[in-house]
Amino acid sequence: MSSQRLLGLVALLAFAAVGAALLSQHRFGMQPCPWCILQRLLFVLIGGVGLVGLAFQGDSARRATAVVVLVLAGCGIAAALWQHFVAASSSSCNLTLADRIVSGIGLDGLLPEIFQARASCADAAVNLLGVPYAFWSLLLFTVLALLAGIAFTRPRAARSPR
Repeated sequence: MSSQRLLGLVALLAFAAVGAALLSQHRFGMQPCPWCILQRLLFVLIGGVGLVGLAFQGDSARRATAVVVLVLAGCGIAAALWQHFVAASSSSCNLTLADRIVSGIGLDGLLPEIFQARASCADAAVNLLGVPYAFWSLLLFTVLALLAGIAFTRPRAARSPR
């Protein structure tokens, strides 16, 4: 698979994660905490960067895009781990780093149905198929990082002669 297709897959998976989170929230009542919203924001950013990677043809642009995805995925991995091991045992997420970032950007006021935290970290610590929701997010951030790493090292597809 070419590096551009890998970046397209990165975008698709990241946006699918946001879709799954919104479905979980609005259809199944799994209300997000600030750490959930921060991870949602990171998935949106990763998806956007993946789409940008599709638009550029040069190796340097592809590599730069892959590096940005790697950094964002690393932030997502850290956020998912923090959410599960630290924040989930806290009764309040107010004034945490995630809360400050989300409220500081202002997306919670601009797009509340997508980016507004509606639960405490302890209340948002739920399982999906017996696995903590934060671990599903962790798994996907890890997959996205691996795909970006492969896209960084793999040359773009050779153009076929006409």
